[in-house]
This record gives sequence, structure tokens and C-alpha cells, in this order.
Amino acid sequence: MPEIQEIKFVRTKFPQLKEETTPSASKQDLVMLALQNPRAVTRKLNDLSFYHFLKYFWPVVSAHTFQENWHIKYLCDQLEDTARRVGRREPRLYDLIINVPPGSTKTITCSIMFPVWCWAHVGYWMRFICSSYSAALSLESAEYCRDLIRNQKFQEIYPDLDIREDKDQKSNFKVVRKLLDESRPGKVPKSISGGSRYSTSVGGTLTGFHGDILIVDDPLNPTQAVSEVELANANRWCEQTLSTRKTDKAITPTIYIMQRLHQDDPAGHLLAKQKENVKHICLPGEIRNYREKLNPPELASFYIDDLLDVNRLPWSTLKDLEADLGQYGYAGQIGQDPTPPGGGMFKVANFEVKDEIPPESHIVRKIRYWDKAATLDAGAYTVGVKMLQLSNGRWMVEDVRRGRWGADKREFIIQQTALLDGQNTVIWLEQEPGSSGKESVEGSIRGLAGYSVYAERPTGEKAVRADSYSVQVNNGGVYILKAPWNRDFLEEHRFFPFGKYKDQVDASSGAFNKLVGKKICRRIT
Repeated sequence: MPEIQEIKFVRTKFPQLKEETTPSASKQDLVMLALQNPRAVTRKLNDLSFYHFLKYFWPVVSAHTFQENWHIKYLCDQLEDTARRVGRREPRLYDLIINVPPGSTKTITCSIMFPVWCWAHVGYWMRFICSSYSAALSLESAEYCRDLIRNQKFQEIYPDLDIREDKDQKSNFKVVRKLLDESRPGKVPKSISGGSRYSTSVGGTLTGFHGDILIVDDPLNPTQAVSEVELANANRWCEQTLSTRKTDKAITPTIYIMQRLHQDDPAGHLLAKQKENVKHICLPGEIRNYREKLNPPELASFYIDDLLDVNRLPWSTLKDLEADLGQYGYAGQIGQDPTPPGGGMFKVANFEVKDEIPPESHIVRKIRYWDKAATLDAGAYTVGVKMLQLSNGRWMVEDVRRGRWGADKREFIIQQTALLDGQNTVIWLEQEPGSSGKESVEGSIRGLAGYSVYAERPTGEKAVRADSYSVQVNNGGVYILKAPWNRDFLEEHRFFPFGKYKDQVDASSGAFNKLVGKKICRRIT
């Protein structure tokens, strides 16, 4: 606490102290104050520092001894700055996205302690909406939060803050500010209705509720993150439902605190928009392998032996976690990079980029494989990959056509591409399941009259179908022609099969399997 603030506080509580009290004597004055009114000192220290509040009340919410680490104070300071702006009704500067590993006290800090500190020191009127991936987890945090206010240790310091008796549910409780009158001991104090905490799960109802601060603590768990449906639902809820529940859209901040689980999890989805009013804090559990993910990068000076927290997450613990989580799980949850170092299935550095196509005499066969998006609104791309089989036993990706097109434009582009490729390029079309998929592929075949064109309905996982193709890529057996599409093509391969898009890899593996004659599915006649 700054010394000048200490002196002002002492003088406020003890006006009999002389004005000429010097900074050197202020520590003595505080000792005297602490002996006469220790609770007032504690309250003031808590007021000045959320981190001090967290440490002081830690034993109330945790049976484990508090272990200090720099990242906890850093996050406390960030949350404190955000809350004080709300308390002053100032326009928000940004929403917060905080990525930290599991086991770093994020839930106690952000979901349990933070709302209570705000009611005690920033504004008893503040309303919170708190959510997590499950209702049970969200309610558990709410219960700890409510029990903290009721605890005797808390009431000794804050006798003026309590839970409203007629609004006392874990899922939705309100606080009151009691107007204490020391001149009327034994009398029931009057109270003013204050703020609230509404707890829900991601995807849950929010109709009728608004918040001055919105908190999202782990919107997905690792199981949900592998489901495209769960990912889409979480992103849609955060983007379209939660965002409309702000008390004042100009002031209310949203705080996301989570580990990374997927390239397109809510943190990745929001960061991909590159909005200016978002502050991203990313603290990998270790920076020996994930230094580029650290944000802001100057925090590297606080890492010891490249570790975020040498007590909670030493190298021995991280080694065990990597064995338990696997390479991908470790990369996301510890490294905050939801793709393993060096890639997933594909080592993209092993693609050899060529400036030109080999002479025709060196080309054995050519195939253009189309993976058509089922609908325009699904978010997927229609992709046509042209791949060459070369006489030296290698393969080349010559061209990639990729876009989100309506049915008519898509069929036009497929036909125009066939014209440019020429008659000696065999065309394969992937058929989507169902009658609509069959009708679509039959329409494409009719439009390609005069060309060698076939269709197939793939079976099995995309990763399985890409396996033999990935082996050739990883061993340097696949070239790509230098072109503007290279960047997106390589990025999709780098994240596969965990990335948001899989269409280019799917079309590439389809073309490769046709060139080598691998039968991964039956041909449609």
C-alpha cells in the first residue's frame, strides 16, 4: 500500500494525530491503529487491493494453504482495474480474455472471490452473471461465494454486507447493504437492496437477467471441445445470448477465463475476430515450448525455469500431465496452444514448395477431388484440390479452389475448373449423406458431361482417411506449387484434425487415395 495512503487513512481514523506526522513515523502510527482498530486496517487494506482480500479470506473457501505466485496478483490487478471502471460508471476499455492452465486458482479468484470483493469495495449494487460449462460447477462457485459472505470472519470485517433473506438461492441470490447505527445497539439495522449473482451454464437461459459484469469460467470441458456441435453451441451462446445481457453495453465488461481446448473454442472464436476492444492475457504453464503464446510477452521475466508456477506446476507435474492429457491435450490446456508443437497429424514444414509444375513427361496422373459443402450456411467450404502423381514417386498439390458458394455458382465454378484442368484430369466428387447429397452429386456429374468424373460416399473418420496421405507429407513426399492459397492450406494441415476447418485436408487425402488406388470407400455407380 502506498505510504501516503497509509498516512491519510491513519489521520482519518485518528484526527488527534498531528498533521506533521512524517512518512518515517507512519509505520508506528499504523501499528498503534492496528492495536486499537485492527478490523478497520484490514478493511482498508482489502479496499486498496483485491489481492490482499483474496489472501485474507483464502482459508474461508479453501482447506489448502495459500501458495503465493506472481500470476495471481497480476490477474487480481487486472480484474480490479476492470471493476473499478464499472464502479465509476466509466465506458469499458475492453473485454478480458484470460487463458491459464487448470489448477492455477482461476475459479477461486474470478468466480468466487471477485464478485464479493466488488460488493464490499466497489459497489454493493453491482449485478453479476456467472456461467460455466455445467450448471453444477457454476452453482458450486455460487455456493462458495454466498458462504463467504455469511462466514463469521467475513462478517467481522464487513458487518454491513449480507445476503437478502427473501432472495437466497444458489442460482440467484441478492446482497443487501445494512445501515448500521452504533447509537442503537441491539436494533435490527435498516438495509438497502444491493446487487445480485445469477449463475447458469453455457447454453442456459438468461431471459430477464442483466449484469454489470459478465463472467465466463471455462465455457467448455475437454469432452465437449471435441464435438463440433458443442463448440458451435458454446460460441453461439457467448456471441448471441450472453452479449445481450449487459446492463449497459457501453460499460459492462465480459470476462472470459479459461484454458484453451480447441482452435475454435470461445477464446479462439473471439480472438479470430481481431476486435480492438479485447484484451488478451495468455499465461502458458511453461514457455520452454510455448513462449510465442505468452501475452503480454514481457511477463516472461516472471517465469522461473520457464515455468508459470514452480509450486503448482513444476516440470515433474507437467511431465505427468503430458502423459495423461496426450500431446494435443497438453498443448491446449498447458501451452494454451490447441495444437501440438510441430503440428497434429501433419508436419507442415515438410511440404516442399515448388515454383513451377514439373514437365508433362514427369506427370503420371492428375486428379481433381471436390469436397462440396452441404449448405451455404454451415460455415464449411467447398474445396477442389488438384493433385499430381509424379514419376519420381512423389506427389504435387498443383491447385486449390476454395470458397463458400451458393449451389448455382458452385456448379459453375466446378465446370469452369474442369475446362481449365483439361480432359486428362480425372474428377472425383465426394457425396454427402442422404438423398440431398445424392441428388447434388448427380447434378454435378450431369454438368460435367464429357469428362472422366466419378463420385464416392466416404466412410470412417476424416483423420483415418488422411492417415496414408499424412505419412507421405511427413516424409517429404508431397510438393505444393507456390500460390496465394498456400497459407490457408498449410494452416489447415497444421491444425488437423483439431482445427476449425478440414475441407482442404479431406479433399487432398481424397485425391491422394485415388492416385495411389487406395479403396477407403465404395464407388457410386
